[in-house]
Amino acid sequence: MYRVKSFGTELKPFHTMNELDGLDEKVNAFLAGDEVKRVVSVSDAPTTGDQGEIIGLVRVVCYEV
Repeated sequence: MYRVKSFGTELKPFHTMNELDGLDEKVNAFLAGDEVKRVVSVSDAPTTGDQGEIIGLVRVVCYEV
C-alpha cells in the first residue's frame, strides 16, 4: 500500500540552511521507522508570501508500507 506524508518548515533569511537541515532530519527520522519499506518519490515545493518571497517549504514523501 502506498501512502503520502508531508512535512513543512518556515524559511527565514540567514537561517535557511539550518532550517533545511532540520527538515532533512525530520524526514530521515520518519523514514528510518519500521513502517516504510520503500520511498517512491520526494518532492519539494516553496510557499510564498504576499509579495512573492519564499517563506516556507513543503516536502511531500510518497512511500510504500
